[in-house]
Amino acid sequence: MDYSKLQNGSDVRGVAMEGVTGQAVNLSEAVMADIANAFILYLRKRLGREALRVSIGRDSRLTGKALESAAANAMLAMGADVTVFGLSSTPAMFMSTVLDGFSFDGAIMLTASHLPFNRNGAKFFTKDGGLEKADIAQILQLAGEGRFPMAEEPGKRECFDFLPVYGAHLVALVRRTVAADDYAEPLKGFHIVVDAGNGAGGFFVEHVLKPLGADTSGSQFLEPDGSFPNHAPNPEDDTAMEAIAGCVLKHNADLGILFDTDVDRAGAVAPDGREINRNRLIALMAAITLMEHPGTTIVTDSITSAGLGSLIAEKGGRHHRFKRGYRNVINEAIRLNGEGQDCQLAMETSGHGALKENYFLDDGAYLMVKLLIKMAQCRAEGRRLFSLIDTLQEPLESIELRMGLGGEDFAAYGAKVLTELSAYALAQGWAIAPHNFEGLRVSFPKGEGDGWFLLRMSLHDPLMPLNIESDSEGGVAIIAKKLYESLRHFDRLDTGALSAL
Repeated sequence: MDYSKLQNGSDVRGVAMEGVTGQAVNLSEAVMADIANAFILYLRKRLGREALRVSIGRDSRLTGKALESAAANAMLAMGADVTVFGLSSTPAMFMSTVLDGFSFDGAIMLTASHLPFNRNGAKFFTKDGGLEKADIAQILQLAGEGRFPMAEEPGKRECFDFLPVYGAHLVALVRRTVAADDYAEPLKGFHIVVDAGNGAGGFFVEHVLKPLGADTSGSQFLEPDGSFPNHAPNPEDDTAMEAIAGCVLKHNADLGILFDTDVDRAGAVAPDGREINRNRLIALMAAITLMEHPGTTIVTDSITSAGLGSLIAEKGGRHHRFKRGYRNVINEAIRLNGEGQDCQLAMETSGHGALKENYFLDDGAYLMVKLLIKMAQCRAEGRRLFSLIDTLQEPLESIELRMGLGGEDFAAYGAKVLTELSAYALAQGWAIAPHNFEGLRVSFPKGEGDGWFLLRMSLHDPLMPLNIESDSEGGVAIIAKKLYESLRHFDRLDTGALSAL
């Protein structure tokens, strides 16, 4: 088996159970055991010692327990001490490497984020953060080689419920930062509902919100269920956001929170049912961050709206638009800081958000804690939390198309499309965005579309995603027509949906 096919950027992902036609299992218990053993080899080389303490946890997926057991047993056989956390979140697994009293040498989180029930995967951590793409490639190469020295004495196995510890860490942060008259319960009087999508996020109610005094009645889908019977646990999913918005309105709540399966992403809902995800969530986090760190740089992915950039500038910050991919955005923020440019927030429209103050860890629970802190502070000042983004300019129209690319060498063909489209745009006098790090972004004035488009290559698939936004009625269609005329001759690019606009 070619283990490299399981790599998805800085994650491992595969089909872990049967049930979907045409999708054969390639992430079996035996394969997961090999990958876990390879992680031990990787850690020993990285740390320069044999003795290791490793934690392992999982989300609610149906294959989670079996894969967790297979991985733990494999690492024990190599002599590593393993602590099995059971149900956990991706951010909690990282925190197990840095929180006082734990400090594991490495951590594994078994998850496939929001992907369907038959999928699973793994994310890996050390105290320096999540492993990078090159690290994952190395681990999968070692797994494929299959040379794992077994120990004379197996490692020690322990079981521990870590989520209450992680929850207590977040509770202490809220209490300390808000410093309310009612120190223990600074959220008393707030009604907050949570939708965990039957993933791992239900702990947030019991171990964070209730200890802080919030009323959480009406929260839904908190029970872990890897068949995801209610909706996809995904802040980008319209059905999921509609579900938590409906919950907020039904229960007259002050805030709604939606987590993805492994809680590294989140979305929110305002009391009036307004969905706070994508650009709105970035805007809210940027406003909060700029109040704490005036003038800082906010790094986002490439498809953020023009209105977001305007709001960041209005709040006194700098907007640095970079490539799609949460690791790309986070690593760019780290790079800027390393060059002396203060950057406190890196955030992607998918809901991944990472703060410098929190190890640049993409942590949906931590993002929501930041909202809770500011919500309590705003109440004390006689303000509303969501008034912070009242001036956010939102497009009148927006659309995303995912245009397929044919042929084996689709990446090269996609690059050709972008090169020729760039030349065409220059010849037409279109306003090409400067300092653009991904694809081609072009803006149009009023009368010519009153908006912008971004055409780029997908990170992993034979697709060219196209985003178009406009501030005028019919503007998306005007821009789409301009684009179709310039792209229609590319016979391996599926422009059917574009031509229909």
